[in-house]
Amino acid sequence: MFSQALTVRADSIARHFETVFLFTKNDIRTTLIPVTIFALSAAPKYNPAHAWNAPLWIWFHLLQFNIANQIQDPEEDRKNKPSRPIPAGRISVDSAADMRWIMVPVCLLLSLWYGTQAVLASTVFAALTIWYNELGGDKMGLSKNVLTAILYGCLEVGGTVAGSPDSCIDQAGALAAAISSTIYATTLHAQDFKDEEGDRLTGRRTLPTMFPKAARFSMMFGLPLWAYALSRIWKTDALSTTAFVLYSAFVGARFVIYKTVGDDKQSCKYYSVTGGSSMVFEYAELKVAFVPL
Repeated sequence: MFSQALTVRADSIARHFETVFLFTKNDIRTTLIPVTIFALSAAPKYNPAHAWNAPLWIWFHLLQFNIANQIQDPEEDRKNKPSRPIPAGRISVDSAADMRWIMVPVCLLLSLWYGTQAVLASTVFAALTIWYNELGGDKMGLSKNVLTAILYGCLEVGGTVAGSPDSCIDQAGALAAAISSTIYATTLHAQDFKDEEGDRLTGRRTLPTMFPKAARFSMMFGLPLWAYALSRIWKTDALSTTAFVLYSAFVGARFVIYKTVGDDKQSCKYYSVTGGSSMVFEYAELKVAFVPL
């Protein structure tokens, strides 16, 4: 009898953990992994025993944002993303809303462990999460891109601080985060193409819904231009520059040539590889540039 009750309890706990994980599952590849790579590369010092702190900090804040985002319009998720916890019936909107506000102090308390810079990044992240979700910042394409880019920057800065044994980010890392945020602000609508149909139904104004052709062509021209500009900043050799520009041009051209939802999902995955690669190489070169003489 006792063992049966214990098994039921363990199954219940496992289900709760799975529900929490499902809030962030779709962003593991597109956000958690590339931002973690950036954070560990940007940390002034690297210690393998301390590295786990970076993805931990990033994941907790990603969870905070995703819950806040997914309680806004569960009906849209029932159409576009039925596997998410709320439309799948794993948790109610009210319970998710309670969890959403609990995550704010949880993330701030976690950040206290890593010092002032992490607390500042967490505070800005929490404020922008409210602006993006509760105040409707995601309803306009331009503000959505800018807010998302700054949110990414907060994740990069906080993750770098958490991943550093000294719990800090240096000048090179801060500049790298600023550059990557700028890139995201001008190209992040790559992630909106796959949701274009659902966004039109709900009236959300994204760049793909407002300027469908221009948004796609901006990817075709913007990605290789950014790749070339960053290669110039990094002072990479001709072969590396050519490879990076050609890959970026390939990804950008996909958004213009292939336009089904499945195609856009695949193009978005390629875009994530482009972003992750640019962050790593960008920081590596900036690190060299800021070595004291």
